[in-house]
Amino acid sequence: MAGRLAVVGAGLMGSGIAQVAALAGWEVTLRDIDDAATRRGLSGIRTSLERFAAKGTIEAGDVEATLTRITPTTDLEAAGDADIVVEAVFEKLELKHEVFRALDKICAPGAVLATNTSAIPITQIAAVTDRPESVVGTHFFSPVPMMKLCELVRGYKTSDETLATARAFAEEIGKTCVVVNRDIAGFVTTRLITALVMEAIRLVESGVISPEDLDTACKLGFGHAMGPLATTDLTGIDVLLNATKNIYADTADEKFFPPELLQRMAAAGDLGRKTGKGFYSY
Repeated sequence: MAGRLAVVGAGLMGSGIAQVAALAGWEVTLRDIDDAATRRGLSGIRTSLERFAAKGTIEAGDVEATLTRITPTTDLEAAGDADIVVEAVFEKLELKHEVFRALDKICAPGAVLATNTSAIPITQIAAVTDRPESVVGTHFFSPVPMMKLCELVRGYKTSDETLATARAFAEEIGKTCVVVNRDIAGFVTTRLITALVMEAIRLVESGVISPEDLDTACKLGFGHAMGPLATTDLTGIDVLLNATKNIYADTADEKFFPPELLQRMAAAGDLGRKTGKGFYSY
């Protein structure tokens, strides 16, 4: 199936998607807002590939071969000839609307327009296009080269053909798919982890338990590989905050209302691993 993929957003998620697709033989256009962003994306991809090569997971020659299949750009028009476009920008509906309005005009009629959103209903994103049947959620997990799951999400008007194409793509690049048939806010995985994380933060915030002991309880009591607070630090405090805000805005369910501690940490810039401080220090 390998063809042409465009990834809009060269951050951690976008570059990870670009990496696994290029490694699988896809020609990838990696677009971000400036040259510095695309350079960071490519540098991260090279570092990741070299680690895999050092471990013997891929051949040494695969590093350069994969990189040659990735074309960085700041021009969104470059996505025009892609068979599949995956949007991986920040979790704000207004920003995603801006991207999808442009893609709707740029991309060929048969192109699949996918969003990597983890919480925003696909129908809301697709509503600004004239082709909602071609819009689908492809929720990859970070770090993309390591995590095997892809949550495929139907919008209200997503066609069977679009879903099948997205599934074939995700499986070709090494992912196992689950299908969410109705795009409730947060879908399934984000909805579950967000509910757990918000309650975990409330327990820590109220002095019931320390972050370390809470994570230990989840790891040893439930068999989790990583506790919810360590997971939040890895994902990003700001990312989880935006996700839970999106779910709460759509549901008005109090269990998704962000605790004060989470809001204050985000405001202070303690965003987890990427800033060196979150619930833990790095």
